Amino acid sequence: MYTLEVRARMAGAAVMVATTLACASFPQIGRLIQPPRFETAEDRASEIRLVGPRSGQPLGGAAVRVWTRVRNPNPFGVTLSTIRATLFLEDTRAADGEFPLGLPLQAGQESVVPLDLSISFSDVPALATALRRVSASRPLSYRVDGTVGIDVGRLGAPTFGPMTLFSGELRAPVPE
Repeated sequence: MYTLEVRARMAGAAVMVATTLACASFPQIGRLIQPPRFETAEDRASEIRLVGPRSGQPLGGAAVRVWTRVRNPNPFGVTLSTIRATLFLEDTRAADGEFPLGLPLQAGQESVVPLDLSISFSDVPALATALRRVSASRPLSYRVDGTVGIDVGRLGAPTFGPMTLFSGELRAPVPE
């Protein structure tokens, strides 16, 4: 009924229409996936403690643990796969960290996650003033900026950021 040439043109037109529809719907999918929401976990005390000289830190440093509450705002489950974080103390860059997590979060679910970072005094001499404040038992403001990767199954594995993830205050632990 149709010649081979007509069939080839119809098949080509069908492929073009399908491709156009797929490309047109991709922005909809991109708007559908929202980045996880982070905030300081108020029920967990973030803290900083000084550590003496050791291998890799000849001048000593500080160990920082910050807690974040992460929530999945999507109407479907995702897996929080990575966080690449930069810690700022009193607006001074102090440490970087990469955290491969693999944390599954159902729709609307939240979880509390600790992030442990290590600061070398030899890398960040500008922090001396800020760290003196901690030794005087005063809080130290911090901010965590970063990039977040999630796995959404067939919808892909998008990354979000760089962006400010959360901020709060650090305190030296109280001796028992």
